[in-house]
Order: sequence, then structure tokens, then C-alpha cells
Amino acid sequence: MIATVLIAMAAGFASALMFASIISGALISVLLVYLAPLPLMVAALGWGPLSATIGGIAAATVLGAIFSLPYCIAFVVAVALPAWWLGHLALLGRPLAAGSAPANDDAALEWYPVGRILLWIVIFATITTTAILLTMGFDGPTIQDTMRSAWTHLLEPAGAKLSDRMLDALVIIAPTAACIVITIALTLNLWLAAKITATSGRLHRPWPDLKSTALPPLTLAALCVAIAFCFSGGLLAIVAQIVAAALMIAYMLTGFAVLHTLTLALKSRALWLSCTYLIVVVFAWAVLAIAILGIADAVFGLRQRYLRGRPPPLPAS
Repeated sequence: MIATVLIAMAAGFASALMFASIISGALISVLLVYLAPLPLMVAALGWGPLSATIGGIAAATVLGAIFSLPYCIAFVVAVALPAWWLGHLALLGRPLAAGSAPANDDAALEWYPVGRILLWIVIFATITTTAILLTMGFDGPTIQDTMRSAWTHLLEPAGAKLSDRMLDALVIIAPTAACIVITIALTLNLWLAAKITATSGRLHRPWPDLKSTALPPLTLAALCVAIAFCFSGGLLAIVAQIVAAALMIAYMLTGFAVLHTLTLALKSRALWLSCTYLIVVVFAWAVLAIAILGIADAVFGLRQRYLRGRPPPLPAS
């Protein structure tokens, strides 16, 4: 128990230090802030959610004492709470129905679906981004004016002068871009934490089949509603754009899962997948194409159709 507490404290202080590095103004501090949930996620997956709870409380207390209460709240909302809850969900399992349990104890449990964890990441990214916006105001025009002023003060010292049209576009894009980055960062942190604990032998669940990742059926309806509210105006439209952007990233990730499934029979599968990832990195529009593939799978069941048409695997010799 003492060792677990010490590990929790070490993870919490490491996470707090990474989060607090933003005050330095160094470029590397941006990367450290996005990786701040990683130590707590490792503690949650390797030593249990209670470990992440202890570390998160210790880190938030230290940040609140050194800096201020708002800084402490920001750490809890953006780092500690997602790390604890996602780690808890990743280790959540229940026994299979009687008569269907295999001999392996780990396989005898039905683990919390990866798609639902991905949906929780979207929720946390939306909450974090919306909370940041609410610090700027409580209505659309006030938030946009605050962002416009902030961008002007940020770009003027660098000698960059933007036209009013470009500045307005930047103000519109910034919230959705922030939500997209947070969604990807939380997903990457959880994947890295799982890899670290699995490599060390501390991951108390089997590695999931990521190719089968699928979002809950109602997610598509939520995306349609969010897109509809994007045209409403005001704060509601801004929040709807944030939700829609985060859900599109979630469908992009499931789109990659679809792609990994549909290319199983290709001899040059590694080459095709590598080229696809390279295209997505170089051309931003390719992200939308992969997201559409994920949506198409949700509507038409592309993976189920493909797997039903494949011949059964040969018996092991």
C-alpha cells in the first residue's frame, strides 16, 4: 500500500510539473501540457484508479497552494478527472454470460468497449474546451471579441498583421481546433499509458482488438444534431461546432479501424496503410475522408459485411 501511495504521489507531481510548465512560455511546454495526463493514466492502469485519485488530489492541492484556485480547477478538469475516469473505464469488466466463459480468466470478462471510452474522450474534450470559452464570456459575441483581442495581442509583437476577414476566420476556427487537439491528445495519452503498462506487465486486462472499435449507435444521431445547431448562432452554435468537431475526430479514429479491417487480405497491407497515414498527415482534407469512412461503417456495417464474406481461418497445424 505504501508503495502504491508513493507511486501515486510521484505520478501526480510529475503531472503537475508538466501542467505548470506552461508558465515558462517555452514552446516545449505546450507539448508537456498535452502530455500531463500521461503519468496519472499510467498510475490508473498499472496500480488502479485509486492511485490516480491520490496522485490527482495531491497534484491539484500543490498547484492550488503555489498558484491559485482557478489553476487548481483547470488541472482537475483538464488533466486529473479525465485521467482517473478513463483509467477506471479501461479496467472495467464484467463476467460473461454463463456457459460462454473461456478458460482464460482475463478472457472470461467482458471489458468496457473501446468505442465507449472514445466517446468519453469526446465528452471530456468538449467540457474542457467549453470551460475555456466560458472564461472569456457567457455569450457568443463576447467570446468572439475576447478571442479576437487575444489573437491581436498575440500576433502584433511578432509583426504579423491579419486582415479583419482572416482574423474572423481564426476566431471561428480556434475553438474547434482546440477541441480537436484535446481529443487527439487524450486518445494518444491513453494509448501510450496502456502501451507502457502492458510492456511493464502491469496492465490488468488483455490488449483490445482496436480494429473492432465502434462508437455507440446513437453517436451518429448526436453528430447530426450538433451539425444542425452549428447554424443556430451565438454560444449554442460555438458549442455545437466543438461537439461536431470532436465527434468527427472520433469517427476518423473508427475510420482507421475500418481501414485496418478492410485491408486484412491485401499482400501489401503495410504499404497501403503507411501511405494512407502519410496522406492524412500531409493533407488535412484526408481526415474528413477517413471520418466519412467511419460514418459509412456505422450506417452500412462495412466491417461486418467484409468479415462475413471472408473464408474461415485454417486450423492450426
